[in-house]
Amino acid sequence: MRNEEWLTRNSLRNSYISVVFVLFCFLFFSLCQQPLPYLRHTGLTQGTYYVVTYESPQNKDFEEDIRQILIGFSSSLSTYDSTSLISRINQNDPDVVVDDYFRTVFNKSVEVHRISDGAFDITITPIVNLWGFGFTGDTPDMDAEKIDSLLQYVGLNKVRIVDNKVVKDSPGIMFNMNAIAKGYSADVLADFFIKNKIRNFLINIGGEIVARGVNETGYPWLVGIDFPDENAFHGEDLHSLVRLKNRAMATSGNYRRFFEVDGKKYGHTFDPRTGYPVNHNLLSATVVADDCMTADAWATVFLVSGLERSIELLKLFPEIDAILIYVDENNKPKTYVTKGVDLVLLK
Repeated sequence: MRNEEWLTRNSLRNSYISVVFVLFCFLFFSLCQQPLPYLRHTGLTQGTYYVVTYESPQNKDFEEDIRQILIGFSSSLSTYDSTSLISRINQNDPDVVVDDYFRTVFNKSVEVHRISDGAFDITITPIVNLWGFGFTGDTPDMDAEKIDSLLQYVGLNKVRIVDNKVVKDSPGIMFNMNAIAKGYSADVLADFFIKNKIRNFLINIGGEIVARGVNETGYPWLVGIDFPDENAFHGEDLHSLVRLKNRAMATSGNYRRFFEVDGKKYGHTFDPRTGYPVNHNLLSATVVADDCMTADAWATVFLVSGLERSIELLKLFPEIDAILIYVDENNKPKTYVTKGVDLVLLK
C-alpha cells in the first residue's frame, strides 16, 4: 500500500509540475509575441464614406487594393458616376454588356423582390427622383397623377437579362441599386481579405458592415446603432451596441433624410407598390445576416413593410436577425430584437 501511495502521490506531483510548466511556457511565449498590427483606411465611394480596419500579418498595406476594388465597383453600380455601367443602362445605351457585379445584384434583387411581395424593387428610380431623393436632384413633386403615371415604369417583372444585356419593357425604366449595392461592395472587399488570409477585419461602407474575427483588443467587433432621432448626432447618440461575430449588418432609417410640406414630414423610404413614402411606426431597421448584401436589402424591406409585417417575415426566415426600433401608441420608443443578436441596449 505504501508503494502504491508513493507512486500515486509522485504521479500527481509530476502531473502538477507538467501543468505548471505548460502554463509557464504559454504565458512566456504569449508575452514575447508581439501583437499583429491593425491598419485603418478611409475614403469616399458610391456617394458615401468607407472605413476599413484590418489585421496585417506581414504588416502589408492593402490601401491601394481597397481603393482599386471600390473604383471598379463604382464604375459598375454607382449612379453617382454618369459613366458607370448602371448609368449607361439607365440612359438606354444599347451597347452595354452587364458585368458580374451587376448580374449578382440584379439576381439578388429579383429574389428579395419576390419574397417580399414587391416591397423591395430596384426599378423605383423614377418615383424616387420625382420626390427629390434620387440622383437627379429634382425638387419634390407630390402630384398624384404624375406618381400614378410613373408607376408604369416600376416593377422587376418588366426587366430581364438576355445574352448579357438588360432588356426593358419600356425605356422609361431605370435602376437604383443603392439599397443593396453598398452591402455587396462590403462583401466584395471581405472576399478579397479572406483570399489574402486576413482573419480579422471590419469593413464599413456607408453604414453597411462586415465583421470577421476580433478587434485589436482580441474581442469581437462592437458596432453602434444610432438612436433614430433627426436631432441626434451620427455616431454619438447611440441606441445600442451589437457584438458582431463573423456576420454582416446594415441599417435603414427614415429619421435623417426627409422633407416637410404643410407641416407634414416625408421620409426617403418609398413603397414601390404605391409610389408614396411609407407611413408607419417603424423608425429604424437593422439587419444582421451572413452577408451584407442580404442585410442591406432586408433592412430596406423591413422599413418599407412596417413592424408587424417585418416580424412575420423574420419568423419565416430565421437565418436573418434584426433590431427594429419603433414607437408605440404613446409615441414611446420600443425595440424588437431577434434571439440571434448579441445586443447591448444603451437606451
